[in-house]
Amino acid sequence: MKAFICGLSGPRLTEDEAAFLSDAAPWGVILFARNIRGPNQVKALCAGVRRALGREAAPILIDQEGGRVQRIGPPHLRAHPPARTYGQVYAANPVLGVEAARLGAKLIGLDLAALGVNVDCMPVLDIPVEGADEVIGDRAYGTDPDTVTTLGGAVADGLLSAGVLPVMKHVPGHGRAAVDSHKSLPLVEASRPELERQDFVPFRIWAKKMPLAMTAHVVYAAIDPINPATLSRRVIAEIVRGRIGFDGALMTDDISMGALSGQVAGRARRAVAAGCDLVLHCNGEMEEMKAVAAAVPELAGDALRRTEAALAQLVKPPGVDRAVVEARLAAILGRAEAA
Repeated sequence: MKAFICGLSGPRLTEDEAAFLSDAAPWGVILFARNIRGPNQVKALCAGVRRALGREAAPILIDQEGGRVQRIGPPHLRAHPPARTYGQVYAANPVLGVEAARLGAKLIGLDLAALGVNVDCMPVLDIPVEGADEVIGDRAYGTDPDTVTTLGGAVADGLLSAGVLPVMKHVPGHGRAAVDSHKSLPLVEASRPELERQDFVPFRIWAKKMPLAMTAHVVYAAIDPINPATLSRRVIAEIVRGRIGFDGALMTDDISMGALSGQVAGRARRAVAAGCDLVLHCNGEMEEMKAVAAAVPELAGDALRRTEAALAQLVKPPGVDRAVVEARLAAILGRAEAA
């Protein structure tokens, strides 16, 4: 297996893509809205990916947070509220807020597992500040460390209970970014003590439990004034692995995003050199995928240990009465709305 995750061009696996997956052997594949036409089609696509990879439990990822970021929505799957909704319930009643966040994530996980998707890129553990770009916005559970930490942990529990791995993002924190990293490179000028008091807190608390994490394409001037976290050996070694203490599998955010510069092969090499275990490339463009595959190493050493440990957390959940879970979640959210 090689140290990358790739996208696909459309709803069906092409012959070229099947051959590429077989030859290049990426650790996993990520799906987007362009890959979705309906439940049966997604099941077939996931099965085809795993046949090409030759691995029955190969990771298939998606961003299925709810709200603005839900790659599979109605009419195929129910719409889920944004993370901030759970934060509002938590503010009114912490016990119900935690329960709602866990149940909502469990339902998302059950949906995904039924389709063959076994990794969901959430929870978002970023803490937005006033004046930040809305790229995070209501994707965050709240604007304080307690809310984000508590509900992020509940969401991770909910996904794991449904047989789906969570990915905490965007380490070490995207909440202060004043621009959207999909388009350009954010610079955060907060002091390190300020980052320690707020931004790093949710990641540090859940570092020992989360199997996977995704980096932020953000420059933290107080730590490395030149390189974004994804490409910064200092941020990854000193903060992500050191101060935060994360020893799970660390993947980049999408290296085709506008925040990064240079050819994708160079971006991939720099990310691995900085300490990322997996390079995420999402746009499904074959020539770029080939360049990334050629640039990254085989998974070995700590990177292999971490990715194997992540997959070891995938367990088949016990039977669940979905109707009971849905009814309980609806009751909590309805009660909160009425209040």
